[in-house]
Amino acid sequence: MVEHTRTLGFWVAFALGLGTMIAAGIFSLSGTAVAAIGSSAVLAFVIAALIAGITAASYSEFASIYSENGGGYLFSSRTFDRDLLEYAVGASLFLGYTGTTAFYLATMDEWFLEFVIPHGWPVPHGSVGVLAALLLGALNAQGTEESGTFQVVVSGAKVAVLIAFIGGAFAYKAPAATIGTFTAEISTDIGGIISIAALAFITFFGFSAIAASAGEIIEPRKTVPRAIAASIITVTILYAFVIIAMVNAPIPAEVIAEEGETAMGSVANAFLGSIGMALIVAGAIFSMISASNASVLAASSIGSLMGRQGQAPRRFSRIHPSFGTPFWSVMAVTGTIVALIVAFIMLFPAEGGIAGIGLGLEALTGFATFNLLAPLSVVNVALIVSRRRFPDMDRPLKIPLVPLLPLIGIAANLGLITSLPLIGVIVGTLLITALIGAYLVWGGAPETEELFERIVSPYSPDEMAAQSAASGGGSAADAQPIEAASEAAATVETDRFRILVPVYRPDRSPTHVRLAATIGNLYADDPIVQVVTVTQIPDQTPSEMVVDTAEDRAARIGDELAAADLEIDYTVEGHISRDVGFSIVQTAREDRVDLILMGYPEESPEITQRVEFDAPCDVLFSKGFVGRKTGVPTTVNVGAGGGPHHAALLPFINELAAGGSSIHVINVRPTGSGTAEDPGETLKALPAAGSVEVHNVTADSVAEGLVTTAAENGGILVMGASRTRRLRQWILGSTPDRVIDLAEDADVPVIVYASETGVRDLAEDLIFPLYRYFEKLRTPDQQAVDRGQSGDVEG
Repeated sequence: MVEHTRTLGFWVAFALGLGTMIAAGIFSLSGTAVAAIGSSAVLAFVIAALIAGITAASYSEFASIYSENGGGYLFSSRTFDRDLLEYAVGASLFLGYTGTTAFYLATMDEWFLEFVIPHGWPVPHGSVGVLAALLLGALNAQGTEESGTFQVVVSGAKVAVLIAFIGGAFAYKAPAATIGTFTAEISTDIGGIISIAALAFITFFGFSAIAASAGEIIEPRKTVPRAIAASIITVTILYAFVIIAMVNAPIPAEVIAEEGETAMGSVANAFLGSIGMALIVAGAIFSMISASNASVLAASSIGSLMGRQGQAPRRFSRIHPSFGTPFWSVMAVTGTIVALIVAFIMLFPAEGGIAGIGLGLEALTGFATFNLLAPLSVVNVALIVSRRRFPDMDRPLKIPLVPLLPLIGIAANLGLITSLPLIGVIVGTLLITALIGAYLVWGGAPETEELFERIVSPYSPDEMAAQSAASGGGSAADAQPIEAASEAAATVETDRFRILVPVYRPDRSPTHVRLAATIGNLYADDPIVQVVTVTQIPDQTPSEMVVDTAEDRAARIGDELAAADLEIDYTVEGHISRDVGFSIVQTAREDRVDLILMGYPEESPEITQRVEFDAPCDVLFSKGFVGRKTGVPTTVNVGAGGGPHHAALLPFINELAAGGSSIHVINVRPTGSGTAEDPGETLKALPAAGSVEVHNVTADSVAEGLVTTAAENGGILVMGASRTRRLRQWILGSTPDRVIDLAEDADVPVIVYASETGVRDLAEDLIFPLYRYFEKLRTPDQQAVDRGQSGDVEG
């Protein structure tokens, strides 16, 4: 399992805030603001900045205390003891960030249609935004360091573009004339100023993206507050000059109003010509992309924390083993952004869509801003409550004028909500209400501590012997239960190859540990085997009722392993759990296990299903090894299969070949159920096996052909899990199940290899049966032609 590390410094944190603020707000709302209230747009943006700054102060104090991802959701969950309130804040912020991103990308879509894509091309509104959302999702799934570097580069580029735009405006008209025009265009429409300030608030919300990503930032207690202050001040100054430039544009206000979100491009054309317009268009697009990137990072951080706290699917908190990112949370964020663009822009555009309902870009702005302002009010309340509940808490940054300043922030945030587009507020209220209702029905995922507990902490053979000696030379079962391991044993050694071996029957533990050690030695010189036994807590039974059973089972496993006199480095531990599968998976995650080895499902298939589908590493299911020598087998039989699980087991076959095993690839052509595989890909992936023997056999079924040939060859049979298991709702699929049944009668040991399940694997699991169906419709001759020379390989 991979550890999540901090990779973002001050400049990336500053760029996250800057990139989120300098986006659609200034490139889109500047035209709308100037057309509505002229020069007073500067005042509207300053009001929005001041209101944002009040809440940003609360964020800064909290960020100096809690150096983790999650932002306002994290702060609320650490302050209140009200589960539903915490969930509402998290869900609202999640919708706020994704709605903001949808607004940015939908605005970018309009710029593309106006300035980049030739007029007349049949490109639907919103399609460019959807494509950009998918690409940003892929970028953030790859890693925060990569997206952070991207953020710095793009943010720097768009600041340069804005400076060029401002410079062009001042070069176009003398400073005295510029000031005169600006003064003449000041509006006294208070209602209009407040309304524009409410819309402009979304442009200053970038400060929360910094706090929401605190878990990625180096030295967050210092960096986060500094980055928040620097980004708000910088953006406010830039916005003021941009508004001054817009007011002095040689374009009538009615034209600016008509062009709306793309007006700034036309203004740039008037100031700087076609080259300047192209520069501003590029800057606008880059701005919206970088702002979207920052919001995706912030939303995925909240989704990950909600998953960890059980208020969202736990999968959201899973860290990808290769990318080190909350992969599933990023995917959920991406899907939500796409759904919002499709709904607000494509299905229900402003001019009216399905059933005459019209939403559009302005409604999307109201939706996003509402879902930001409401939880921000709660964060201000949280600061007041935190000061009273935890007066002695260490606060590296302590803002003044509490509770007055947060109260002003609460009033200002709620006041801005009343000025938002009504339809956006209604949609936002309906959606968050529906999510709260769904959460009440679901009830949330149980806390990790509620699901399992380590009763017998990991202890080594040396500690086992010491405990036995302390009991007067009796067995470990006669000794007092080992309630805590030494500090050295309790600390997970992350630099060693670690195999987790869940054991239910103590008498089988030596066989599993020997097999695990044999496999571990193929991958590393000094592996460690982590034996865990999990005792299930029956429904309606207090957990303390099964503690003695768990301790006794762990002690009996210790006795069995001690009696076997294994020259293997291992530890033994005992858990009690209401969900045995979850206990195994969570242990693998917390202890950064590299591989799981467990018995093939027999009495509790639901446990194996949880382990196979949710494990953070590959899983080996063994059957038929009890009572056998478990060293490196002289003969290894492997089917000519396909798919992600088969591909994942081939490196394992290579390791066996390097260890001295003779490899036999069995290519079965079934006359009954099943479909023939092409052994060509399997053979290409076995470079370490210098001498591989291929067996082309015909049998009633794939399972029968594999087992019969393996029995004739001797040794063990290794195969990948089935790709049809998701649809069939079986544990490992029909072929592995049939192989296990036949292998038991034929006395053939079997290992079924299941690779870690990712999004691609889930998709392939669902699509593969369709491929299989159409494959069966084709004649054997057609299949042979596609396989090429594979049919000519001699056994």
